[in-house]
Amino acid sequence: MIFISEIGMNYNGNFSLIYELIKQSKQSGADICKFQLGWRDKPGEINQLDLEKVKQIIKWCNHFDIEPMFSIISENAYEIFKNTDLKKIKIASRSLKFDFNLVKKIVEDNKDKKIFMSLGMWEQENLPFDNKNIDYLFCISKYPTFSEDLKNFPKHFSDKKFVGYSDHTIGIDTCLIAISRGAKIIEKHFSLDKSNTTIRDHALSATPEEFRNMVNLGREIYKKVSLGI
Repeated sequence: MIFISEIGMNYNGNFSLIYELIKQSKQSGADICKFQLGWRDKPGEINQLDLEKVKQIIKWCNHFDIEPMFSIISENAYEIFKNTDLKKIKIASRSLKFDFNLVKKIVEDNKDKKIFMSLGMWEQENLPFDNKNIDYLFCISKYPTFSEDLKNFPKHFSDKKFVGYSDHTIGIDTCLIAISRGAKIIEKHFSLDKSNTTIRDHALSATPEEFRNMVNLGREIYKKVSLGI
């Protein structure tokens, strides 16, 4: 069972705050801290992560013994990623829809790395790739996602299609439902203050306490599901 703390841009452009978000993610039971590389990263925008900052994030994650991961969203972001020794990659739903050629290049170049791929904007019935190193995540690309948006939520997660779930709902209950249906990976946005309005993601995030509850309950549910209960 893998829990991914999606820090993304919830550091509000304050790079130093990332340190605390990583620390709190670790203390809340996350296995991986994820960031977005190549999105809203132009001069003056909120998410300007260059190679130096990426390496600093990696150092902080190593310090707290939590694995760093980045969504690769642009060609420049991919060039930055190639200057690291990271073993995991996230492909966001929007990349499959708006920059499939980049996604194809990343997949072809990284057959030795684990790739997590969200399918929120993927409109075809067949999976984008059949590579064994890719784990597909069910996702609804709506921020936030409400109950009425979950009509196609999987009744069962399986290795043949969806291995996990990338969540944009308010609260942790949908993540727990996914685990009870066999999800082995949960990605949930993480925030120190859900009332912050700097970006929309805070409202649909989990606080450290909520994330910790999700992890504790989720791991127990997963154990029981694995036993066939």
